[in-house]
Amino acid sequence: MDIDLLAWTRRPRPGGWVRFATAEGWDEWPYDALAALTRRSAGALVAAGVRPGDVVALGLAGGPRFVAMFFGALLAGATPAPLPPPAAFASADRYDAHVDRMLGWSTPILVVHDEAAVRAGELAAVRGVDAAPVDALLGAAPDADREPGRPLPDVAIVQFTSGTTGPALGVRVATGSLTANLGAIARWLGMTPADPTASWLPVHHDMGLVGCLLLPVTVGGDLWSMPTVEFLRHPLRYLECFGRHGARLTAMPAFGLDYVTRRVGPESLVGLDFGAWRSVIVGAERIPPATLRRFAELLGPFGLRPTALRPAYGLAEATLAVTGVPSGAPWRAVTSPSDGEVVGCGTPLAGVTVSVRDAAGQPVAPGRVGEIVVGGTGVGSNPVHTGDAGFLLDGELFLVGRLGDGVKVHGRFVFAADVETAIAADGDIPLGRVAVLAGSRGGRPTVVVVLERPQPGWWQRSAAALTGRFVGADLVGVTATAGGIARTTSGKPRRRAMWEAFLDDRLGPVQPLTPSPSSSAETTASSSSTR
Repeated sequence: MDIDLLAWTRRPRPGGWVRFATAEGWDEWPYDALAALTRRSAGALVAAGVRPGDVVALGLAGGPRFVAMFFGALLAGATPAPLPPPAAFASADRYDAHVDRMLGWSTPILVVHDEAAVRAGELAAVRGVDAAPVDALLGAAPDADREPGRPLPDVAIVQFTSGTTGPALGVRVATGSLTANLGAIARWLGMTPADPTASWLPVHHDMGLVGCLLLPVTVGGDLWSMPTVEFLRHPLRYLECFGRHGARLTAMPAFGLDYVTRRVGPESLVGLDFGAWRSVIVGAERIPPATLRRFAELLGPFGLRPTALRPAYGLAEATLAVTGVPSGAPWRAVTSPSDGEVVGCGTPLAGVTVSVRDAAGQPVAPGRVGEIVVGGTGVGSNPVHTGDAGFLLDGELFLVGRLGDGVKVHGRFVFAADVETAIAADGDIPLGRVAVLAGSRGGRPTVVVVLERPQPGWWQRSAAALTGRFVGADLVGVTATAGGIARTTSGKPRRRAMWEAFLDDRLGPVQPLTPSPSSSAETTASSSSTR
């Protein structure tokens, strides 16, 4: 499918709409009304002095004004740079540092913000960048319903990586790369305007922005858009989009599936029919197979087909999607060459290339773990060395973890993500409340299990999951308070930052998790985690 980013603003689909969740219900915007607001936003940006090729930073929560300003910037020939909301950060200081870094890297000419992101405007002012409240900007705009007549910018989005292993990095996504990746995703899903989407993901980058906002809008499909906090409060309301209102497509990290299975019981699903729900794209992090099984067991009796679960792999540096399980195919899990069970993330999408390479940059044999390297139309001229570890088997990609996040035991590298998966396998410990760190402390290989507000029995289960995996390593546990597990704005654990905090005794109370049996076997830590 060929994607035209702005065709919907000129020829909005009759009868199509985007619904935005509010506390009272749904704020419904027909596509023609949203297109008119987009054209008005473009006029407002031009009137504010935005020129072709400029960058406009958007400190806006998801909603009609975000959609209109994002596409309005493109209509004005400018590049939108969405900023994450303050609620995505555990502290005001972290938000300030993150947004200031984004502003410094993207060099916007203007920051448009709402009431929740006034601080983004203040940070912009410190840098000498103009800022404008969105309502004031639109209020001063001409009411004329016409386009500025400018060509699309060369760069369609400035987005940032999750910042899993360090500060978030900026990515300038070329317009051609964006349209190519959107088209590849649409073909992979077999998506048409008749396929509604529902999403609770934040819209400031990759999966939430590209996959769950730009894709349905540019294809012309109906969309239910829900703030993340509303999903956390009322996950059943999200499920009703599919079981009652007919949504068919969505995407989320594995912890979203895990959250649903913990908060929604089968008695709440009576009367819902998930038979039309045909794609649940699962990505953003390593996927525990037990989480997929529990989600299917919960919703299967109410019509969800097992093949609706479609693990995928992607990253901001590749615009979004890289691989995905084909339509109608079952997902599969195999034994990892490192340790434990690992879920396949499907085969490369159209126009995308994937290889797995060793430290010397040479391709490794199928089934051998190495660094995932991505190329193709969604990437640009230079392949992306992802820093992710995985392997290819029968043409399918299997994500194991991050390079360096683990320790070598008896000559075999065991990834922290393997241990997290094992700890959460029985379903008693939520994915969002456990993180595993590994590295060298005082010359000793050390594995750290961090549990957020642990319940009775959690430490015993964690110790059992480590049995036999780290002979000769120091095994310790850290009790974290609510929000104490540092995460990226997309929910991934920031292991490197937590490891540094652990070395500095800033992570939380430490306890021996289990005595480390003496062993003469060589056990070494990943040099990238050594300090």
